[in-house]
Amino acid sequence: MKEAEEKRETSFKHGHFRIMVLAGEVSGDMYAAGIIEALRTLPSFSDAEFFGIGGDKMRAAGVELFADVSQTGVMGIWEVAKRWRFFYRLLRDMKELMRTRRPDLLLTIDYPGFNLRMASEAKKEGIRAVHYICPQVWAWHKNRIPSISRSLDRLITVFPFEPELFEGTHLRVSFAGHPLVDCVRETLSGPVPVVPWGDGVRLALLPGSRKTEISRLLPLMVRAAKKIEDASGPCSFIIPVPGAVADFAKRILLSQSDLPTNIFIFPDSSRFVLAQARAAIVKSGTSTLEASLARCPFIIVYKVSRITFEVGKLLVKGIKNIGLVNILAGREVCPELLQNDATPEKMAELVCEITSDGARRDQMLRDLDQVNEGLGEAGALLRAAEIVAEEAETGAGRRLEL
Repeated sequence: MKEAEEKRETSFKHGHFRIMVLAGEVSGDMYAAGIIEALRTLPSFSDAEFFGIGGDKMRAAGVELFADVSQTGVMGIWEVAKRWRFFYRLLRDMKELMRTRRPDLLLTIDYPGFNLRMASEAKKEGIRAVHYICPQVWAWHKNRIPSISRSLDRLITVFPFEPELFEGTHLRVSFAGHPLVDCVRETLSGPVPVVPWGDGVRLALLPGSRKTEISRLLPLMVRAAKKIEDASGPCSFIIPVPGAVADFAKRILLSQSDLPTNIFIFPDSSRFVLAQARAAIVKSGTSTLEASLARCPFIIVYKVSRITFEVGKLLVKGIKNIGLVNILAGREVCPELLQNDATPEKMAELVCEITSDGARRDQMLRDLDQVNEGLGEAGALLRAAEIVAEEAETGAGRRLEL
């Protein structure tokens, strides 16, 4: 026993940790990179080995990648079904990689459909599994809670109400706060890029980070932008999208027949755009929280394939809103336009309302401030990293005792 403890201590001192990290989307890539960077500030993890699935930010953080989020970032039941062969092979390959490399810990970031399957496989292999960002069981079937609990050793949540959902299970659940609080604050306190705003009212259009989202929503947003310009006079529209899909978004933009006078694709820097914009049209998802933290009044739009939407309606129970800001507020703070209601005419009408000074805009800003307070204090990624470190040390101890 003493010899095993000495081996474990030596391993910790020299950073001989192996952590498999799986992030299937752009937001997960960002959060994973933040956790990894925070881990590297801990002496025992300065030379830790990270590998898995991610994107540019994880690659920059020194993670060895075997698949990229540009391949895995697909939204919707039908959209995933069309690529089932790709995901089947990816799941098979990641399971084999995990068995071969034998990490001390599997860290999965969001993306529950794929990642929880990997977590279940890790448990079978005797590898500890930690999941960051709770699956939205409060929106979908709560009967998933027992199976999620069996798949994981630890769950780290970003919303304060989530841990109580797992009371009565054996799963350890910890609320660490939302990482966007740190990310937005850090970004906005840094160097300010030159955003190519034109003359007039500044408005942001956020169609999402996936090609399927952009192809479905950007044409509608552009047509709405033209209607806003026609109704309100000079406006300037910026469309911030991830750099990896900027060229694709530009092709979609240029294919539209009637463009506003000033409209530009701007790679990355969505937070600066939101902070400088008077208002925004935002695709439902994490970007709504970014807009809230930037104190940019906005409307929420959401449009997926008919099959995905109809199946989703059957699964969602007791949830009146889909926007995270509205769910956290417990009421509709920001207007939502879903599916057939997401028309350019309705978008333009609502944006004109929240752009103008008045009671509705003032109330929205007060509501956004209240939502922001509920996202937790700064330091979320460091708190998450400390939990991951604790679990990795437990996993490494298990490995060294074998």
